[in-house]
Amino acid sequence: MRCPFCAHDDSQVKDSRPTEDNTAIRRRRQCESCGARFTTFERVQLRDIVVIKSNEGRETFDRGKIEQSVSLACRKRGILQERLDQLVSGIQRQIETLGESEVSTKVIGEMVMDGLRQLDSVAYIRFASVYRDFGEAKDFEEFASTVRDVGGN
Repeated sequence: MRCPFCAHDDSQVKDSRPTEDNTAIRRRRQCESCGARFTTFERVQLRDIVVIKSNEGRETFDRGKIEQSVSLACRKRGILQERLDQLVSGIQRQIETLGESEVSTKVIGEMVMDGLRQLDSVAYIRFASVYRDFGEAKDFEEFASTVRDVGGN
């Protein structure tokens, strides 16, 4: 594994353990060149999935994009990183179990919306405001008025 600090190609695994939800292996590594420590995650990938974007473009599924979107929506909400990881892992599992080699961003967006709706109402509204591309304040108000405080926040 390449060191993210010095780009040396070799690192030594110091500790391995499953994540809380048993969907990945967390490995603590140490670079053999600079001695820096870093963490990697090993996850099962059932098949290569292609994401069909709204402009009909295609790209390989990237879990990191969902992680980034969820993290941004949940920023400063006091939600544990473990819960965010569980949400993203659940969405990834749903996508992989669809049995399709291609999935649209619309399907992924709806899965994220469903997950955030159950996790935190403010994060849900934040994500929806970008995902649904609210054009005016009244669009935001109408959507927010339909949301009940499900996540307790």
